Amino acid sequence: MSDDSYRRLAEEHWTALEAEQTSGEQHLRVSQLPVVTEQGPLTAAVDHDGYRHVLVPVPTHQKIRSGPDGPALRLRKRALEDEETYQTYADLACLRADLNDLFTGLCVDVLRATEKLPGNPVKALYQVLDRWRALFQAQGAPLGPERIAGLFGELLVLSRLLEKDSSAHRLWRGPEGHCHDFSTGRIAIEVKTTSSTQGRRPRIHGLDQLDAPEDGALLLACFRVERAASNSSGVRFVELLEQTLRSCDDESSLLELLGQAGYRAVDADHYQDMRFVVGEERWYTVTSDFPRLTDRTLTSAGVPVAVLNVEYTIDLSGDTPSHMAPDEVSRMIDLMIQESV
Repeated sequence: MSDDSYRRLAEEHWTALEAEQTSGEQHLRVSQLPVVTEQGPLTAAVDHDGYRHVLVPVPTHQKIRSGPDGPALRLRKRALEDEETYQTYADLACLRADLNDLFTGLCVDVLRATEKLPGNPVKALYQVLDRWRALFQAQGAPLGPERIAGLFGELLVLSRLLEKDSSAHRLWRGPEGHCHDFSTGRIAIEVKTTSSTQGRRPRIHGLDQLDAPEDGALLLACFRVERAASNSSGVRFVELLEQTLRSCDDESSLLELLGQAGYRAVDADHYQDMRFVVGEERWYTVTSDFPRLTDRTLTSAGVPVAVLNVEYTIDLSGDTPSHMAPDEVSRMIDLMIQESV
């Protein structure tokens, strides 16, 4: 079906619903659309105030991300029930009648995207919303070599978490400003990536970055990477990124996290030839005798903490502290996933 056909179809459904008698304040007038998912058909709707909605069916346990929730567009979870059926939906509503034409165009994209992804319609919805939002976002400068290497290291860890749980992107907290890159609350991972060939000297930012969660555990994952030629071996940054997007169950939320980390899809061509070879990977458990500065260690030593924006370097070049064995790392990742469920 063409975009024009989808547009006419949606308009016909909304126009017919608007001609019906006004429903109660909490009710919707609904009409099923001919785009069917594994959870059922998409549905056009009009509410008590005459605002237009498109309803995307989702499983009862499916979480719907917060936002948009503004003066023009609102997304929330809604349940519809009659004498025979009960169905939950991702309810996208246009709250300004003067923007109905734009909303129709957005919904046409939702219908087309859902036809291509009937097994995960909410993912299709998120993809469309993010593409539309990108039209109004200012483009930032592409990431520099140091920052792209750091993001590469974090994506290596994220890909391992996603192998265990397709929702594990929710544990990636660093882009949101959390003190640790990944966290469940009780278990956290801090990732450090360097292209230096000398020693192991990660740079620590702040007195809380190596401060373990209360009654929990903190792991430090250190990667040494080397930029590879475009025609050589190694892992392409874009391939690793696309792999994480395929593995997660909410591609749009991950794209939002990537945006907060400085990556923009519009800059993808800039990163096409970037490849990295992982020369070394070491994980450490940050225990009480680990080299670090934190509020707690300084306070326990009787040093008053009145210094801001602290940065320092630790030296892990020697045999101590000892790094974790691969099976220990796997066990902690499994525990982290269990903790997050």
